[in-house]
Amino acid sequence: MRKRIRKHLRTAKYIVYKETLVDFKEHVWTFIGAFLGIGIIGLLHSKYFTANDNLFLIGSFGASSVLIYGIINSPLAQPRNLIGGHVVCALVGVTVHKLIPGEVWLSSALSVSLSIVLMQITKTLHPPGGATALIANIGSAKIHSLGYLYVLCPVLSGASILLLVAIMINNRTSHRSYPNNKKWYRVWHRYRR
Repeated sequence: MRKRIRKHLRTAKYIVYKETLVDFKEHVWTFIGAFLGIGIIGLLHSKYFTANDNLFLIGSFGASSVLIYGIINSPLAQPRNLIGGHVVCALVGVTVHKLIPGEVWLSSALSVSLSIVLMQITKTLHPPGGATALIANIGSAKIHSLGYLYVLCPVLSGASILLLVAIMINNRTSHRSYPNNKKWYRVWHRYRR
């Protein structure tokens, strides 16, 4: 029993040690990627939205940035999840808001919960997508007036910008590789058989 406890303690110490190592190169590339991705989206969208809406829009993209620049090997950070998750959630959020426009609490809860289930079904689970669905319901009148255009701009355009920056920045060094599946864009080949 003592040997087992010692072994578990050694393993725990090793894990804590590895998780707390500071790799300055990794942090620099994470910073550059997140700064460029969010900076480009913020610059493009600041002309079309009020400052308050801009913060909300970048909120869900900020969470995406944590995944695609900070935890690049996570299955939730891969391109299919990034783009698919945001688009699915934006579609659900706008649709639910159109069906239940007066009850924000109900439309918000329904859009987030439906979004999670649809992301699970479509295998595009991306946690920040829940915020994208929520923004479609709690955003200002300007966001509500976009209707389904919200899906294209800012959601799809913003997620695409984040993806392009992630591909460029995360592959600059030999110790970072993004995405995990280099042939991720060949989705149609899977279904031809």
